[in-house]
Amino acid sequence: MSPLVQGLITVIVGVGGCVGYFFLSNLILDKVIFPPKPGDKGRNINRATMVRPWLFLFPALFALTLYLVYPVIGSFWRSLHNRANTEFIGFDNYTTMFADSGFQTAFINNFMWILVVPAGATFLGLLVAQLTDRLSWGNIAKSLIFMPMAISFVGASLIWRFVYANNPDIGIINAVRDFFGLMPVDVLQLPFWNNFFLMVILIWIQTGFAMVILSAALRGIPEETVEAAIIDGANPLQVFFKIKVPQIMGTIVVVWTTITILVLKVFDIVYAMTGGNFETEILPSYMMNFMFRDDGRATAVAFVIMIIVLPVMIWNIRQARKEMR
Repeated sequence: MSPLVQGLITVIVGVGGCVGYFFLSNLILDKVIFPPKPGDKGRNINRATMVRPWLFLFPALFALTLYLVYPVIGSFWRSLHNRANTEFIGFDNYTTMFADSGFQTAFINNFMWILVVPAGATFLGLLVAQLTDRLSWGNIAKSLIFMPMAISFVGASLIWRFVYANNPDIGIINAVRDFFGLMPVDVLQLPFWNNFFLMVILIWIQTGFAMVILSAALRGIPEETVEAAIIDGANPLQVFFKIKVPQIMGTIVVVWTTITILVLKVFDIVYAMTGGNFETEILPSYMMNFMFRDDGRATAVAFVIMIIVLPVMIWNIRQARKEMR
């Protein structure tokens, strides 16, 4: 069967199944479970009305349970077993993991990524959004800055490998060092600092995303507030930081948290640039080391990553609800 035919059948079955489900479920609800009875004063109708929203929610709830809740519970249960999944060992995988110096290094590195990358990308995106809006060729500049978003993480890593190359004829950093008479250095092997050189890659990629979202938010600011501030004697910096930024703080928070969640899942850049060597290990790459030889340990790391992501997501949801009030 050709892929085209398979796609058509999938669409027909999927759409037809949804229509059939909602039609039959409403029919059963109205005619079988709560049929209208004379003299009930609409009591059954009210009951059906209370149940009906859950009929519409059931497919989504079922999918979330099947593809999200069940894997989370299953992963946690798997992390409580030994390597071969034949013996229940409790929290031994977690105690061994937390005592491992490799995990500690990965955890600290991940924490640094969370602090630096969202802040750097959001700040640069906001700065670029403000500056390019004042330029006649601002749209061209925005297109060039957004372009890295179209590159895969691995592709971006390969580009930056040339930038960081320890050959002065190729690497920009070592070309500058050679100009001042300094010896070439492999920046990816510098302890501690090599992590920041890797973070630059993700900041370079995500600045375009932050710029687009924040530029739209800046254009949505009422001109009256800006004009009033100028009339009151505010300088450009005061207008920007005291008038514009507070009005788009909700958008800044959304951009910040979105990039934070992405940082917690990043793997490609570290794997392509250093393979986790030279003390650049992060939690996803640390998990990858055990994925094919110790499922219990790998799922324990995955569960830790999920726990770290949860507060960020909960806080983001609360902020979104505040904005809707």
